[in-house]
Amino acid sequence: MAKSKLVKANEKIAESVVEGYKKIENGIVGGYKKMEDGVVGGFTKITDKFVDQFLTHDGESVEDAKKRLAREQAEREGKES
Repeated sequence: MAKSKLVKANEKIAESVVEGYKKIENGIVGGYKKMEDGVVGGFTKITDKFVDQFLTHDGESVEDAKKRLAREQAEREGKES
């Protein structure tokens, strides 16, 4: 059975709407991800600088200091339970 012109036109419109929606969705999600990466990256830089300046011991790297601090926090939480 042949499709009527109305059904074909309706399908074409539906495809265009879905395609447009996907473009908008991808643009918004992409923008959000870029913003999120920027915020997380900025926060990480700030925390690294703070740890480096105030919480590292002599000769200790920032990464080692963060691990030590996390371990100490876990120990404190374990004792409080």
